[in-house]
Amino acid sequence: MKSPAVFFNGLSQASSKSGRQGSPFNVILRKEVADQVRSLRFIILAVLILLTFAGAMYVSLSNLGAATADLADPDRNFIYLKLLTITDNALPPFHVFLSFLGPLLGIALGFDAINAEQSNGTLVRIMAQPVYRDSLLIAKFTGALIVVGTLFLALLLLMTGGGLILTGVPVEPEECWRILGFAVISVVYVAFWLNLSILLSVRFRQTATSALAAIAIWLFFTVFYQSILNMAVKGLLPDPRQLTESQLLSYNELILSFLRLSPSQLYMDATTTLLMPSVRSLGPVTMEQMAGAIPAPITLRESLLIVWPQVTGLIAATTVCFALSYYLFMRREIRT
Repeated sequence: MKSPAVFFNGLSQASSKSGRQGSPFNVILRKEVADQVRSLRFIILAVLILLTFAGAMYVSLSNLGAATADLADPDRNFIYLKLLTITDNALPPFHVFLSFLGPLLGIALGFDAINAEQSNGTLVRIMAQPVYRDSLLIAKFTGALIVVGTLFLALLLLMTGGGLILTGVPVEPEECWRILGFAVISVVYVAFWLNLSILLSVRFRQTATSALAAIAIWLFFTVFYQSILNMAVKGLLPDPRQLTESQLLSYNELILSFLRLSPSQLYMDATTTLLMPSVRSLGPVTMEQMAGAIPAPITLRESLLIVWPQVTGLIAATTVCFALSYYLFMRREIRT
């Protein structure tokens, strides 16, 4: 980790240079990436994600032969997608693990992004340099996102290389694109929680307060939201056994719409559709719509069309959090 003197000297030298590579933004970005990689909390979470990844891969490889031999499974030929989705109920698949651990990673990288700088007195010194406030905020976000993206890409490359060595089956181009899409959606999902924690870091002056607020929001959507929704549905909506088929369809669509207000539900819908090419719909389907349908994988383009609302929802929520962080930080008094 760079010392404050070295960092501020780098900012001063960058401000005197012309050209993009010597800009203060790049200096702050390099410092943020170095600080995040060397921080103990990132190392702990990275090791935890690596262990869950290794456990999920062990379970997948142990059950890969039975999964690919199942003639009733339309996805049996997608071996590398199976590595991310097979489970024997002893451990959940990796994308389910990631829906739980991803928010913790984003929160850990961003809950003290701004208020820790102000508590340490370095925020005033940074702003005394020829550095724009938006450059600092964007560098904080971009640096953490680079670290997260590199981690996920390394894990997926490790999975692909290990599967190639153990099975000897080459990777199909469509599988590569689906795995890459899974990595992009995972980064966007973590980026939402990262931006939310940065927003709380701007809003609250104490790092403990911002961390507890972020964890409380994560626990609400992970643990309590579905339970509260189920109680509200039972108390406010009629008994589904008394509804006609069209009313039951609207009933289920309404419940799904409320469930998709949770970021984890959006992430699970998007990753499940990408990693399981036979998934054709994320909502209720009538018997007339199912008539004549043959269980078979769909193309990547059709899967992307299905998950596009979920992906745009995550991107929109991330953008809103960043816009609020930007607004509050630009109006914040940093000299106190």
